[in-house]
Amino acid sequence: MEKKLSSIDKIKSFFSIKKKDRKKPETPKEKVIEFFRQLFFAAIAAFFIITFIIQNTRIPTGSMEDTILVGDFVLVNKFIYGSSSPKYIPFTEVQLPYFTLPAFKEPEATEIVVFEFPGDRDKLVADELGVNYVKRCVGTPGDTIEIVDKVVFVNGKEFWRPTHVKYYQGRIGNFLKPKPKGYGDPRIFPKGMNWNEDNYGPLVVPREGYTIPLNKYNVEQWRTIIDRELGERVVDLKDGVVTINEIPVSSYSFKKDYFFMMGDNRDDSLDSRYWGFVPRDMIVGQAFITLFSWNREIPFTQLFKLLGSVRLDRVLKLLH
Repeated sequence: MEKKLSSIDKIKSFFSIKKKDRKKPETPKEKVIEFFRQLFFAAIAAFFIITFIIQNTRIPTGSMEDTILVGDFVLVNKFIYGSSSPKYIPFTEVQLPYFTLPAFKEPEATEIVVFEFPGDRDKLVADELGVNYVKRCVGTPGDTIEIVDKVVFVNGKEFWRPTHVKYYQGRIGNFLKPKPKGYGDPRIFPKGMNWNEDNYGPLVVPREGYTIPLNKYNVEQWRTIIDRELGERVVDLKDGVVTINEIPVSSYSFKKDYFFMMGDNRDDSLDSRYWGFVPRDMIVGQAFITLFSWNREIPFTQLFKLLGSVRLDRVLKLLH
């Protein structure tokens, strides 16, 4: 006599997925094959997670102290700004065609952003491709950035001061006197401006479609960023006339959105004040939590000492 199923059994039966029975490996050969099969699928899953969802990055410099410390291992939310497929063949600088997934939101001022370093101020590309930096987003497309005696202003209003913002500690007590306005630093971005890291701007962060005049007086300020957009050295000055691809021009309209990044360790951070804007397509994700932290100066050969240096107060610490 056939056993009658209860209502609950029927519901379970309806929603259940019948799995095909897999033969349990018995011989050494079958066990090895099964091991590598599981390893392969685990690697595929890890690759997918690291590429499109969350990535761990190690902090090698102190430019974000004391918000993020040297030796912190930080998790990066990649999908929030729109993940991209790999841009380079692993362990090489060979570029690949890539695609980008839709973003849930755009980067906003005050957020801690991970991005691919675009290169030094006057270079078309970075010396080493695919190197990620971590900084705080200060300016978004269309914003006007100005720094007055170390104080950052955005669109004429004082920018929010990070909780752990830090200034130079060393030669002159706890605070290094600001470099005066009009004291130009030759390293500063854009090239040729009579600015320094403490008194800077005003400077507009370009947005897609933003148009600037181009002439013999300001061409050096914008030469490299235009060349980067067009992918080669195309800006020139001939007989006092600016040309792009040998065509005379008097203005230029940007093709991308850009962002202005700064470190919280304001007096010890090489950031947008020195090398310029970060294009939207180089933004990787948002740093949101410190996984753990230790003293990276201790070598792995001293494993117990290294483990003893773990900073417990920074384990699973949210970043803001």
